[in-house]
Amino acid sequence: MKVAVAFDHRGVRLREAVLEAVAVAGCDAIDLGVEDASVRVDYPDQAAGIARAIRSGDAKRGILVCGSGVGACVAVGKVPGIRAAICHDVYSAHQGVEHDDMNVLCLGSEIVGGALASELVRAFLGARFNESDERYAARLRKVEQMERDAARELA
Repeated sequence: MKVAVAFDHRGVRLREAVLEAVAVAGCDAIDLGVEDASVRVDYPDQAAGIARAIRSGDAKRGILVCGSGVGACVAVGKVPGIRAAICHDVYSAHQGVEHDDMNVLCLGSEIVGGALASELVRAFLGARFNESDERYAARLRKVEQMERDAARELA
């Protein structure tokens, strides 16, 4: 699986742990940067890169890291087809995929350390959406309808 990975200047603290966990999970990282914290990079710019990679089909999932995870999640969640969540516990990292078809994991580098970030990434990437359970499939269809309705209202 190809996974788009991006960090803002604060999120870069988790860079090594996240990239290593992606590799350990047997996935290919599409590294959208940044490599160090010396230059300020805003999370909305990194969110846009993650969203483009997923919507174009270049990546199946994404991992986006900022200081708290909040801004990254707010920004990337504005894009239709993106289902993002901040996960700072392992249960949410896999359950979000299994029940909600989450495709972007947002992390806060000021909230979790490298060891927990690695566990979260592995749980996220190891999970699969349970599309055979009609409850989850029906809920996903409702979310997709909400996106279509909002797009129509804005047009």
